[in-house]
Amino acid sequence: MIQSETLELLEWQRLCQHLATFAATKLGAIAARHLHPPATLTESLHLLAQTKEVYQLECRLTSGWTFEGIQDIGDALEIAQRQGILSGEDLLAIATTLFGVRRLRRLIDDQEDIPVLNQLVADIRTYPELEQEIHRCIDERGDVTDRASPKLAEIRQHTKSLRDRIYQTLQNIVQRQGAALQQPLITQRGDRFVLPVKAPQKDSVPGIVHDASSTGATLYIEPNAIIGLGNQLKTYQRREQAEAEAVRRVLTEQVAAVKLDLEQVLAVATRLDLATAKARYSLWLQANPPRFIDPNQRESITLRQLRHPLLVWQHQHEEDAPVVPITIQIQPHIRVVAITGPNTGGKTVTLKTLGLAALMAKVGLFVPAKEPVELPWFEQILADIGDEQSLEQSLSTFSGHIRRISRILDGLENCRDVPCNVSTDGGEDDLAQREPDIPHPTSALVLLDEIGAGTDPAEGSALAIALLKYLADHAQLTVATTHYGELKALKYQDERFENASVEFNDVTLSPTYRLLWGIPGRSNALTIAQRLGLKSDVVSLAQTLVGSSSQEVNQVISGLEAQRRDQETKAQEANQLLQQTERLHQEVSSKAKLLQERERELKLSQERAVQDAIAQAKAEIAQVIRKLQQGPKIAQNAQKATDALKTIEQRHIPKTPAAKAKPEFKPQVGDRIRIPRLNQTAEVLTPADEDGELTVRFGLMKMTVSLADIESLEGQKAHIPVKSKPASTPAPAPSSPPTPPIRTEKNTIDLRGSRIADAEVELEQAISKAIASGVLWIIHGKGTGKLRAGVHEFLERHPLVDRFELAKQAEGGSGVTVAYLN
Repeated sequence: MIQSETLELLEWQRLCQHLATFAATKLGAIAARHLHPPATLTESLHLLAQTKEVYQLECRLTSGWTFEGIQDIGDALEIAQRQGILSGEDLLAIATTLFGVRRLRRLIDDQEDIPVLNQLVADIRTYPELEQEIHRCIDERGDVTDRASPKLAEIRQHTKSLRDRIYQTLQNIVQRQGAALQQPLITQRGDRFVLPVKAPQKDSVPGIVHDASSTGATLYIEPNAIIGLGNQLKTYQRREQAEAEAVRRVLTEQVAAVKLDLEQVLAVATRLDLATAKARYSLWLQANPPRFIDPNQRESITLRQLRHPLLVWQHQHEEDAPVVPITIQIQPHIRVVAITGPNTGGKTVTLKTLGLAALMAKVGLFVPAKEPVELPWFEQILADIGDEQSLEQSLSTFSGHIRRISRILDGLENCRDVPCNVSTDGGEDDLAQREPDIPHPTSALVLLDEIGAGTDPAEGSALAIALLKYLADHAQLTVATTHYGELKALKYQDERFENASVEFNDVTLSPTYRLLWGIPGRSNALTIAQRLGLKSDVVSLAQTLVGSSSQEVNQVISGLEAQRRDQETKAQEANQLLQQTERLHQEVSSKAKLLQERERELKLSQERAVQDAIAQAKAEIAQVIRKLQQGPKIAQNAQKATDALKTIEQRHIPKTPAAKAKPEFKPQVGDRIRIPRLNQTAEVLTPADEDGELTVRFGLMKMTVSLADIESLEGQKAHIPVKSKPASTPAPAPSSPPTPPIRTEKNTIDLRGSRIADAEVELEQAISKAIASGVLWIIHGKGTGKLRAGVHEFLERHPLVDRFELAKQAEGGSGVTVAYLN
């Protein structure tokens, strides 16, 4: 009983009504309006997981998550089970519901990170064959189709033929007896075709009078010529109804055979819709998912910027005042919080907000607070809020409170009789380690408004203190509002107690609705009375009666509030400064990133320009060499080729002013150097040996070069060590003729079957490997000659190729090219 009273006091039904507006189906809305908190932590975690997964889907999917077509087919299933005959509309609703649930299941099956929803829809059967059969037999208007039964199609054909004959006969009568008709039209009365005949001329159209106008001037007569046809039409219509009913009976029997599965489908659809309503309501509230903390792990309750959901709704839909959020942070050792402050300051709203937050978390709703949202799972939420005064039951305000508090204490005892499922790990072991004489508080949240009010202040204060101490031993958390100053001192006597207060603005004489922790509320009655114009003599006398000690306490509390406001102001200023610093840091970082990107693009652009210039120069040089080779070998042509090369050099190599001799440098391993004769940049792999040679790498190639052939990136020439000459130099041996190159596996490459682009990459690697042997045999085959031409064009451009020629006939002839490397 006290649980139901608590839900009523917290206005839980109003919140459920708001939740129902976010449901997509009738059953989902009904489930939302009758939402009750679950009895176990496991159920709450399961419901919360459902809401989280639907929330993810709602945020992830732009379209597709819809409950279109899903209807309440519960009554239709009951009719089918009782061997009734379903209407076409009922059968069509079953078919669309099956399709709608199947669409949702497919959407869920396509997702990988929603295990709870996957488990929910895993076992349902949507019977696509039943859906198809219904759509085959029932059209969109709920009528039985001709294709449902050959006999039905034949009957309807006869019906159409009779109707056409009736129309034709009536049309002939209209043409012959048009003067006797009130209007030249064919109409119906009941299910019979009639003509509107003028009453004085009824004998002109003999037949049966079925109706007359209100004035009696018009008679609706079925001519004798169509009475027989009309009777036949009635017969065929009855046969049509019977055949259509037979079709619907067969479909109804198919539905009845799978009634249990269809009920399961309907239940899953309702759960999905309810979870969707929770997710959409949570999204609308800008709420965050709660985490249930374990009291045994000494975790604190954290609800920052918590808003009352009903006030949020009121503000959004009724343009009421904006909601002032409250922050609740309760340490794990705290069992009782006493909230003090003036009336209308927001104490009762604070109780209701906390109670609704705990209920919302239990049913799987997100809580309208900033992350992290952390609170315990309360087995019971018990409240005494408002006035239970009753003239019928002869109850005063005090008596009503005591009755309800007694029920709360009974509810706590009932919870102690049944183990409370609060902790998810180690709960029983923790209980076993407790001392026998220390009572274990039950997992309950108790909310008490104006505790001890309605009676003598001294006795009411004593009763309130005793009750709060009892609840500190028997309830996990109690939050009480009071005006008794004696309750403020409990914090300093028992570490399980905490003070809080609602702030009041002395200047505007109005509450701010802010909740202050650690500071008790001070009495503002005399200050307010004086500001409102009460005579100063009366206020002075009241101050004298209160005593100086009370004034001193109020002054201390006022000082604490001022210090708190000052600290909050400084904290706000520091936060603003931190935000400005972070914003400036982001701006500087973005600008630095932009500059780096621009520098990288500029380098890439320069490199591309250099590469293009090199490629163009190589092509021009190759063309000059080709012309020189093709023409007669005379000195004049050689001079022209030299002049052309100088022109290319002047065009592609910018002139630089004469610079002073640059100091020499000694290349080290890892340094970047230039090889002017190859116009390449390379990396030093080995230090220079005694002969002044070192190994470098550029691109995929490695080669040995002399110190005289390299320079630094700044243009510095390499230092060449002077070799000491030996005392006696032996006479040089007589030179022998050069030995012919020997073809091996290392200096041979087979490109047959390759594309020209791929062949160039393989050629580059083969040249770097064969540089030591000085010659490379390239097998390209004869074929169409395109590959050979591409190889020759590549060799003409390559800086390491001295010359090339086709191999001898014994070595492959025109299918092999021999390249000589320098």
